[in-house]
Amino acid sequence: MSENNSQSTIATGLAGELTDVGHRLLARVYYADTDFSGIVYHARYLEFLERGRTDYLRLLGVHHSELADGKLGESIVWVVRRMEIDFKSAARIDDILTVETRTAEISGARVKMAQAIKRGDDLLISATVEAAMVNDAGRPRRFPAEWIKLFKPQSQDQTI
Repeated sequence: MSENNSQSTIATGLAGELTDVGHRLLARVYYADTDFSGIVYHARYLEFLERGRTDYLRLLGVHHSELADGKLGESIVWVVRRMEIDFKSAARIDDILTVETRTAEISGARVKMAQAIKRGDDLLISATVEAAMVNDAGRPRRFPAEWIKLFKPQSQDQTI
């Protein structure tokens, strides 16, 4: 295997995998993720969720760095407009978590993603995140037409 193919394989493994309904990413809880009691600090879940969304986009072919570099004609960045999180149970140091992400809704300028963090079959966190793209001036930008199909939910009835 060439070095380039090896790096590609590693990067794909690090990015998790696309599933029939979205994306799945495994993450280990490290000491740095926890508070003094060994339980994951609540704000760290936002980072796990962000990794899930970013790697979902990466595997769909949507790269933050390319957008910022002007791939769509101007510098574009993603912004979170709204986030709703339900904390169900705590994760602890050394747990292996599964971050699941799927597209719940998409319009011309916004995407709503449903996310879950699980430990095995136990649901720890459920979240809904609405994101949009803006240019350098903070003005919303529509998704390219091909993204609508790319992001389109497989089924509105599917749950993570």
